[in-house]
Amino acid sequence: MKLYFVSLGCDKNLVDSEHMLADISTEYEITDDALEADIAIVNTCAFIKDAKEESINTILELSRLKEENLKYLVITGCLAQRYYDDLKELIPEIDGFLGISAFSNILDDLKRIRDKEKIFDMPDINENQHASGRRFLNPPFHYSYLKIAEGCDKNCSYCSIPSIRGSYRSVPMEELIKEAEFLAANYVKELILVAQETTVYGVDLYGKKSLVELVEKLSGIEGIEWIRLMYCYPEEIDDDLINLIKNNRKVCHYLDIPIQHASDRILQKMGRRTSKKDIVSLIKKLRKEIPDISLRTSLITGFPTESEEEAEELLKFVKDIKFDRLGVFTYSKEENTLAASFKPQIKESVKKQRQKAIMEAQREISLKRNKSFISKEVEVIIEGYNTEEGFYTARMYADAPDIDGCVFIESDENYLSGTFLKVRITDCSEYDLIGEIIS
Repeated sequence: MKLYFVSLGCDKNLVDSEHMLADISTEYEITDDALEADIAIVNTCAFIKDAKEESINTILELSRLKEENLKYLVITGCLAQRYYDDLKELIPEIDGFLGISAFSNILDDLKRIRDKEKIFDMPDINENQHASGRRFLNPPFHYSYLKIAEGCDKNCSYCSIPSIRGSYRSVPMEELIKEAEFLAANYVKELILVAQETTVYGVDLYGKKSLVELVEKLSGIEGIEWIRLMYCYPEEIDDDLINLIKNNRKVCHYLDIPIQHASDRILQKMGRRTSKKDIVSLIKKLRKEIPDISLRTSLITGFPTESEEEAEELLKFVKDIKFDRLGVFTYSKEENTLAASFKPQIKESVKKQRQKAIMEAQREISLKRNKSFISKEVEVIIEGYNTEEGFYTARMYADAPDIDGCVFIESDENYLSGTFLKVRITDCSEYDLIGEIIS
């Protein structure tokens, strides 16, 4: 039978999807055409309102194919975990619901579904996951995400992840090494470490933070050239981690530090475990120890009770700190979170207005930063070739895939994706660079 797979949401969801596909592909033919599939699986996201809407729209679109070619429709992931009671009534075309701890049961569950049994496989969300392998869902294959932990213990007041994904559970180091070796053997050059929070990796298993030890072992794998760290909470970034980034040549001088806000009162209402002073001190230290480090953060505008003065404080903070990369989200009211009960809730139009103001400020910061790269030589990794426009797309150490900028390069030479090249930057736009190949 032919199976069509859709992975929605974050990079951590993508890793879950690729683990499932490794098992599925042993018994099913994977197709990228929903119109020829017998079975469709949607790995859903339910983190914020927009993600839920995308998941539901995808499910509804596929459910219409049950009048044509599709025999079975299965949903997994956060939406299935969180709303299966509602969805089984609203979308009766769904044949199976698999919770976030049911991925290892995928083949047995598919067999039960094919036996005309409607299933609701919802194991305890705190069960550990043990994957048997990976099958790449989408190209390019020269970078891959390595999910080092599941769940979260931070319990921020706006976040539904702990109630959906459970408590923090690190993946044993030996399993991650084995998985990374498999990825390296399959042409992966860049490992991107992800979790709800990467910085506390290992505390639950080894009684201490073990991210530095893990990265040191990963950096010894032949074929892995770049290691990128995402989702590093500021209060957990210590000297050992800073020295790792500074001294290990394979670790990109790049750090993703989600801070969410700059007002101490709002940070406290969010349940964050840091202060504006602490954040500023950390950023100064990082830039002193690693002068070329690229810092990314994410912010939330319109958090309940946020005043105009606090919104202005956040805007000024962004202008003063000058993050290299920045994402801004409007607050999403999630049921069964503490922040959903806070009053007053901010109007959507005000949230978006505050978001726009920050993004406009960041646009100017980014342009000035990019101009500083003109005439400099940088190492890039080739992403692909645009045949219509006639240029290569590449990234340097300061750019994570999909969320950061690119380096565009004109060349008549043939380069495979994953090739490392030296490039001289010749021009730039607000978010991207233009370069020429040196070697």
